[in-house]
Amino acid sequence: MTFEGGEGAGKSTQIRLLAEGLRARGHTVVTTREPGGSPGAEALRHVLLSGAAEPFGVRMEALLFAAARADHLDCVIRPALSRGEIVLCDRFVDSSRVYQGVTGNLEPPLMAALERVSIGATMPDVTLVLDLPADVGLQRARRRAGASTEAATPDRFEKEKLEIHEKRRQGFLDIAAREPERCRVLDASFDVDHIARDILSEVTLVIARQAGGDRDGQAARS
Repeated sequence: MTFEGGEGAGKSTQIRLLAEGLRARGHTVVTTREPGGSPGAEALRHVLLSGAAEPFGVRMEALLFAAARADHLDCVIRPALSRGEIVLCDRFVDSSRVYQGVTGNLEPPLMAALERVSIGATMPDVTLVLDLPADVGLQRARRRAGASTEAATPDRFEKEKLEIHEKRRQGFLDIAAREPERCRVLDASFDVDHIARDILSEVTLVIARQAGGDRDGQAARS
């Protein structure tokens, strides 16, 4: 299960709250993030978000994101899924589609090839898109930066112009419109608890449907 959206949309907070809610219901949950999540991918996260790779161009950044994602999948996500655990990931392949594809203007065949190499057939069952006007999200991100020593400096992507952030917002909405079976769009302008309740309700329904489908499949095979 992945969380997507622009800067300041509240993905990290909502992942934490959802994990707490699911664990309280007896589920085993792994929370992780991209870029990062595994030791190798975390090293690449620093290179990417610091802007160290920016002089080499968006193609190099896309390659590094893909390499980080492949390592993350092999080391963290696929092992957790094989154990029957629920994985909640802050950003995944849709962020590459938007950041490097839509606003990086990389060719669709290149983006598709990088997806095939980095993730194969491993796609999220559900993607929650936290939607927020770009200017509101950036204001939130700046407030967060002011309250955190670690985030005091805008990263490689936060520092870009407002119109680019708004284009990314539309990019996520376009993906959700193309893939409605996988993607759910949630209004991230509500207060944190309101959003958390909506997410937990949505995810609980998805888990129940999947459990029912598993039982149906077992009955059909027996």
